[in-house]
Amino acid sequence: MNGKEVFIIKTPHREVGIREILNKFDLHTFSGDNVALKANYNSNDPFPASTHLKTLKTMIEVLKESEVSSITLTERSGMGNTRDVLESRGVFQLAEELDFEVMVLDEMDKKEWVKMEGRGTHWIRGFYLPRLVLESDKIVQTCCLKTHRFGGHFTMSLKNSVGLVAKRLPGSLYDYMAELHISPSQRLMIAEINQFYPVDLVLMDATKAFIDGGPDKGKLTQPEVLIAGTDRVAVDAVGVALLRYLKTTKVVSNKSIFELDQIKRAAELGVGVGSPDEIEIVPVNSDAEELSLALDDLLKG
Repeated sequence: MNGKEVFIIKTPHREVGIREILNKFDLHTFSGDNVALKANYNSNDPFPASTHLKTLKTMIEVLKESEVSSITLTERSGMGNTRDVLESRGVFQLAEELDFEVMVLDEMDKKEWVKMEGRGTHWIRGFYLPRLVLESDKIVQTCCLKTHRFGGHFTMSLKNSVGLVAKRLPGSLYDYMAELHISPSQRLMIAEINQFYPVDLVLMDATKAFIDGGPDKGKLTQPEVLIAGTDRVAVDAVGVALLRYLKTTKVVSNKSIFELDQIKRAAELGVGVGSPDEIEIVPVNSDAEELSLALDDLLKG
């Protein structure tokens, strides 16, 4: 596998589809590793606003079957209290059932955060990422497919990284999320977070999607698609192609995909592939073959 492949499966059966698409990756290389997992629990709203509990459950089960040493879900909600959101969405109960750790980032001590310097970025003061994530052997993401009405334009794996950034460093009043959300460079800042940490696997659950509105509520559609890859830029580019296929908003559709701010900036920084020609969309089942061809045309058109 060359890291530029993006796998796609079309199925109404979420758990079976996740297992089938993750089977395309050699997860035995994760054996013995400490894994940091970032899902999408930005608000206390049902999927696709938040990660579906069955998606999280299946991902955890597959990682455990790969004999990882530990799994820690790391989360910060932007719309609501993180602990309350995770409790309401069933995450803590699942953690007890499957024996994985949950780190509520809002509750971490100052010493558990690491400063990322802002030089060369659009972040005025830089920002902070969790030490646990940066020191993990492997980092895995599971994200959703959504538009974003608050300036991000779309929210997938690149935007999911915002939920790892400290809103405020303990003992400080400065609000890094306020800086992000009022900045005209918001989409560039989103991309810039991603250059400071690697990701080893991304699973995008697009069995349902918001094609307008978002991230907490919006115009809902049901593509019954799962997307996976190891390259955040490639995965998000294919996700944007899928949004366009589903007739999404003008701001997501009005430029070539690699000219969209999040994608362009992340590619410039070397977070992932630099052009659509470097991406190979690989259908996992026959039901995804026609869609894969259509997405390839949208991606490279």
